[in-house]
Amino acid sequence: MPLPQLDRRRLIAACAALPFVAACGETPAEAKSWPKGKTEAEWRRILTKEQYYILREAGTERAFTHPLNTEKRKGTFVCAGCGNALYASAHKYDSGTGWPSFWQAIDKGAVGTSTDYKIGYPRTEVHCADCGGHLGHIFGDGPKPTGKRHCINGLALKFVPA
Repeated sequence: MPLPQLDRRRLIAACAALPFVAACGETPAEAKSWPKGKTEAEWRRILTKEQYYILREAGTERAFTHPLNTEKRKGTFVCAGCGNALYASAHKYDSGTGWPSFWQAIDKGAVGTSTDYKIGYPRTEVHCADCGGHLGHIFGDGPKPTGKRHCINGLALKFVPA
């Protein structure tokens, strides 16, 4: 039996499917074991519906809707799920994107990353290192000294003034 011919349509379809095939081997952040892990029922009890959507289902809030986007006071941004210190106000900047943005985390162990293929191509997802909650994404278009933009959902954070 002859093999099917690889025409242009089949080649394009196969290439388009590659990111999704690669994503099949990925383990979502929520499936790992975390120091401050909880059952999904426990998360549903302690988080609002909107926070659950962001932190546990890797959702995204609408741009320019959360008050932490314009927060300018000195303090610490902590995980809304577990209270882990994530970002210092000294590292926050106005990226113009509509989400709180930081050029680095408060320390190396505060956040973790994984590869997210949800929109068809790889992005760097950032999550809380203590509970695994989805925070947002990291992009390479930030300011010096890191050149990184941690684009974070305001609902994933709580602000603790200094």
